[in-house]
Amino acid sequence: MDLDVLNMFVIAGGTLAIPILAFVASFLLWPSALIRIYYWYWRRALGMQIRYANYDDYQFCYSYRGRPGYRPSILMLHGFSAHKDMWLSIVKFLPKNLHLVCVDMPGHEGTTRSALDDYSISGQAKRIHQFVECIKLNRRPFHLVGTSMGGNVAGVYAAQYPEDICSLTLICPAGLPSTTDSKFIKQLRELQESERIDRIPLIPSTPEEMADMLKLCSYVRFKVPQQILQGLVDVRIPHNDFYRKLFLEIVDEKSRHSLHENMSKIKAPTQVIWGKQDQVLDVSGASVLASAIPDCHVYILENCGHSVVVERPRKTANLILEFLALLHSMDNNKKQA
Repeated sequence: MDLDVLNMFVIAGGTLAIPILAFVASFLLWPSALIRIYYWYWRRALGMQIRYANYDDYQFCYSYRGRPGYRPSILMLHGFSAHKDMWLSIVKFLPKNLHLVCVDMPGHEGTTRSALDDYSISGQAKRIHQFVECIKLNRRPFHLVGTSMGGNVAGVYAAQYPEDICSLTLICPAGLPSTTDSKFIKQLRELQESERIDRIPLIPSTPEEMADMLKLCSYVRFKVPQQILQGLVDVRIPHNDFYRKLFLEIVDEKSRHSLHENMSKIKAPTQVIWGKQDQVLDVSGASVLASAIPDCHVYILENCGHSVVVERPRKTANLILEFLALLHSMDNNKKQA
């Protein structure tokens, strides 16, 4: 073989080897970095841009795509210990001309975390209202989506600031009493009785606890490599003290049933989506909302747990779009009547 050709193959092989070795090293040594790169890549691929908004000395971090148009903007509120990027799996199935906004909830990810802040559900709703005013999202009524803790906040927001929103989607929302204890509630009771409340199942500190949390939250059994589990834990561990404080705040009497206490004040057309096999928050909460909120549309997803956004993203996106299309059609019929 010609020496120049051999050198070319050596150089080409070395060039390819560098990124491969970097990937392998990241996977083995810094799995948390790989997870951050994953979210960065999908934000870029889906056209989501990160921005910051300030209310006095308080900073909100959010991602967005599109601009306000004739269709309502959509604001998405994530659940406990999550962040704005959890919505990317649904964003993938939403039209690019829709104006989408995904905000980090108070104390989460890029949004300000303060020991003096009010992290009750009511306090979080007030903070989200400040965010909405900061970016002038309420110049026209918008569609509000919330899941789990974010669903609790979204419901309270709809009750307290009805002029801001035109419609509401609640996905497995917290804040409701239940006649049937979920697996998670039973676990919490056992921990309280054994005085081991520091071992909250939704706040993992080891790869094994992370695997248990994923099983608790999902009906679908995802096969997650050990290194990825380690990376997920590594990302969360620096924030676990905050998550414990927040958890105790939102299960306190002041916040535990906030959605239930406010649901009769919700006047906006409401959609409820719930996984039938939810082990965190029992699906019976859907009928509680349906009986209290006028014009409430309930969808129970078979073979789906608490992590509806991850387990059934296409179906969830389609349900939201169908709901908005239905409301748009009803508005047109009223105008023509």
